[in-house]
Amino acid sequence: MNNDPTPAADSPFRHEPSARDTAPQFVLPLVARIERSAPPARTDALETAARAVLTMLVDDRSTGEGEWARAMRDWQDARIRKVVRRARGAEWRRAEALPGITVTGKSAEVRVFPPVPLDGWPKDLARLQVSGTDLEDPEPLPPADPTAPALWLNPDLDMSAGKAMAQAGHAAQLAWWELPDGARTAWQAAGFPLVVRTADPSHWPDLVTSGLPTVRDAGFTEIAPGSCTVVADHPALR
Repeated sequence: MNNDPTPAADSPFRHEPSARDTAPQFVLPLVARIERSAPPARTDALETAARAVLTMLVDDRSTGEGEWARAMRDWQDARIRKVVRRARGAEWRRAEALPGITVTGKSAEVRVFPPVPLDGWPKDLARLQVSGTDLEDPEPLPPADPTAPALWLNPDLDMSAGKAMAQAGHAAQLAWWELPDGARTAWQAAGFPLVVRTADPSHWPDLVTSGLPTVRDAGFTEIAPGSCTVVADHPALR
């Protein structure tokens, strides 16, 4: 799913819209492993995608003089687009052979790749399908741990799993940008624990106006431009 959030006002990568729009545009590819016989649980896939984005942000290859650092900087200085595609069997094995990072959840596997130009996808990723990422949670979810970072989904939006995975990744990234250094270090050291839950309808308006990092979608797919999709609630930002 192709998504393009608006960063928080004090994001280090915030620019005037014209500058962001005219900069070279990159996309962060994510591939979810979805085998016919054993698809992952929906929420686990969303949480794994969010952790995959965070893992990519802190990888040594993504920072400093790392081999992915230039592409990461260019991507974050423009629109932080993400596309989630699915793979199974031989498709997944070919995706695993490309430079990237695989993050594993309880049932989900998501591989994240360094940013590529919008029209410069590796052929083994370009041929993968975007559709077919409709997933379900086989069991009721436990309540969110109030001490854990939480990504709250808009209860009024009906998003496919692929769209929601990208949105969760956006929210995690916005939270990372806003965290103080000490909180970043602690979150990374703990392995980026987080939960994704759909907000209670009665609580959603308060979340949107809370000042917490909020993803506002550009409206390229599925939902209207400017829709608030996810609010990132990290304890260090309260």
